[in-house]
Amino acid sequence: MTRPSSVRFLDRTTPPHIATLVLMAGMSALVMNIFVPSLHMMADWFAADYGLMQLAVSGYLAVNALLQLFIGPMSDGLGRRPVILAGTVLFILATIGCLMATDVTVFLIFRMAQASIVVAMVLSRAVVRDLYPPDQAASMIGYVTMGMSLVPMISPVVGGALSEAFGWHANFWLMLVLGMGMLWLCWRDLGETAVRSGLTLAQQFREYPELFRSPRFWGYAAAAALSSGAFFSYVGGAPFVGAEVFGLQPTELGFYFGAPALGYAAGNFLAGRFSARYGINRMALWGALILVSGLALSLAVFSLGSGSAPVFFGFMTFVGLGNGLTIPNATAGAMSVRPRLAGTASGLAGALMLAGGAVLSSLAGALLQPGSGAAPLLWLMLLSACGSVAAMLLVIRRERSLGGLDAAR
Repeated sequence: MTRPSSVRFLDRTTPPHIATLVLMAGMSALVMNIFVPSLHMMADWFAADYGLMQLAVSGYLAVNALLQLFIGPMSDGLGRRPVILAGTVLFILATIGCLMATDVTVFLIFRMAQASIVVAMVLSRAVVRDLYPPDQAASMIGYVTMGMSLVPMISPVVGGALSEAFGWHANFWLMLVLGMGMLWLCWRDLGETAVRSGLTLAQQFREYPELFRSPRFWGYAAAAALSSGAFFSYVGGAPFVGAEVFGLQPTELGFYFGAPALGYAAGNFLAGRFSARYGINRMALWGALILVSGLALSLAVFSLGSGSAPVFFGFMTFVGLGNGLTIPNATAGAMSVRPRLAGTASGLAGALMLAGGAVLSSLAGALLQPGSGAAPLLWLMLLSACGSVAAMLLVIRRERSLGGLDAAR
């Protein structure tokens, strides 16, 4: 579309309003974790093992990862608007399926289909890139990201309260209402913003081997994936720890569960303010070290017998802070390795991050058993965080060995 000089809300002939982009980006985060405080309740309702029920998180992440490989190329060829609208419609239908399911297998199938809402998160950023020059786009994406950081903080609290008052179905009724509202909003406010590339999906996928040959891309992608892996392990295991180890009710668990979001918002702010001054490598490494330090301290406190719900969840703010520093800087690094393949690199790095998150989230659910306490989860998170530190150290070593002769390798 031709970019007009002004923005008029609910007029798709002008650029979309920032509120529309924030809501699009936040919807995927809400769908991922609003019902997490009621996972234990859902397992009881379906008469299913908690490890199986936890696939509602890890399986959702895995499908998200797979879809990210296709969403970007599809929107380049078909346009942003039809892909966003189609993904939202699929999400609405899948949510209805979740509400109607009486069998855990049927529920999980529809839950995986809910991952189609990831189009809103992925393409909200693409829309910004379509409309604005680089400097202004970075600022706009910053606003969108800051808005997104509030969703993981608020949605578990709302979800826990809803499930305690009305049962776990209430969370999915809320998702349905919000999904229908977002479909209406995108239909009214979001016009087409993309200039179609003309490349087929097959042509787009032929660009991937060039990234596969870059050690620095893999280093940055691994740093982001392993840093976020600590958080996804938390998402998979914290509901069990809160309910079984500390005896928290869904509302209490929802309140505590959002602790990492406080740190993540702070980390995003620090990354935006200081990354240009200190460099992405140093900031990403500092974030990974903060992540390791917070988890090591948490393990030390628990080993001394001083563990409690406030202690466990309080230390999780370090997880959010470390991720808020590491993920944006490592992702920027992954996209800088081959600048002309920035979009492809972003999609591939995001897919790797979510795929790793799915594995670690599922592993956390499998490791936690009655009587195991919080230690297995904390150890898994710490090992993932240590991997992030190692990946960034390898990236820094690689750059030094290149000596600036071929920084793209």
